[in-house]
Amino acid sequence: MTKTIKPKTIADLESGFPSYCKALRLLVEAGNSLEKVKRTICWDYLQRLHSSLPKIYHSPEYLFYKFIRTRLILKEI
Repeated sequence: MTKTIKPKTIADLESGFPSYCKALRLLVEAGNSLEKVKRTICWDYLQRLHSSLPKIYHSPEYLFYKFIRTRLILKEI
């Protein structure tokens, strides 16, 4: 017996947005490259949110570099 995976709706993705951002932040803190992060589920979900609602949600690439910048600033302090 095979399971069919129901695609997440935009409402489901919106409710999980903080979790996806946290996952992305943890990947950045672990030192993962952009190419490696682009293969994750959190990246896919953030990209789908941005594509559907670009005025509300930033692109995952913007968030990736924002987290890197924040990480570098915190290291300097």
